[in-house]
Amino acid sequence: MEQEYMSREEQIRTRAYYLWEQTTDPKGTPDEYWEQARDEIEKEAPPVESGTVAAPPKK
Repeated sequence: MEQEYMSREEQIRTRAYYLWEQTTDPKGTPDEYWEQARDEIEKEAPPVESGTVAAPPKK
């Protein structure tokens, strides 16, 4: 069974590859493509902070 959920790292890796592939004259380092991909993915779905959520105050 194929896993439908991709980890954030897999999403970044895939996006960075596509960014590199779309460039007609690849310049820069792999880290630059990685950072651009990470920025784009975080804008689409900001990371959720882990931890407990405080209950609203009682009235």
